Amino acid sequence: MEDYKNVCEEKPAEPAAKPAKPVKAKHVVREYAESIIIAVLLALVIRTFIVQAFKIPSGSMEDTLAIGDHLLVNKFIYGTKIPFTDTEILKLRDPKQGDVIVFQYPEDPSKDFIKRVIGVPGDVVEVKNKRVYVNGKLYANPHEVHKEADLIPKEMNPRDFRDPVTVPPNSYFVMGDNRDRSYDSRFWGFVTRDKIKGLAFIKYWSWDSEKMRPRLGAIGKLID
Repeated sequence: MEDYKNVCEEKPAEPAAKPAKPVKAKHVVREYAESIIIAVLLALVIRTFIVQAFKIPSGSMEDTLAIGDHLLVNKFIYGTKIPFTDTEILKLRDPKQGDVIVFQYPEDPSKDFIKRVIGVPGDVVEVKNKRVYVNGKLYANPHEVHKEADLIPKEMNPRDFRDPVTVPPNSYFVMGDNRDRSYDSRFWGFVTRDKIKGLAFIKYWSWDSEKMRPRLGAIGKLID
């Protein structure tokens, strides 16, 4: 009988697997740099177009705002200009009487002031015996306070007596709520529309430096 051989066919050897290409990890410094750049850009966009923080340095707005109050200011409600252009975006409305606004101090634009809008374009504003009249009617704001009993003649300064003045176009007459201790439109004139930065709307922090403690009741309080 024929011998039969069990022939085992060898499978051709599989080519050796190519070694996996190592994934090149980003350098740690580069990752941090990218994160920081993104955070800075985001902060700039928010600060320019949406909201900005301010701190109250003086008592001209007492008792509405105290020294040490930290505020958030709505930047887009009055419209925001795109940097390096005259294009205005996001505008919801114009400033109106009673708004508490932050603006560049007309006599020194490097400083920011905060006051309340008393007169808008076209209004006639007058001060008599400490009282403010707008278009011939008494404007009695509930936040107004007087901390000095004396009356100063208008020949000395316009704090308590201010002859009628018409607010020009694109301008606003502003005053501090602490009427006797505020340096405002009675003294230096009007705030032009382009100098207004925004509407103060909430206190996010408040620190009483005399008592060395936070004013907890003021935190989160809306400004009206």
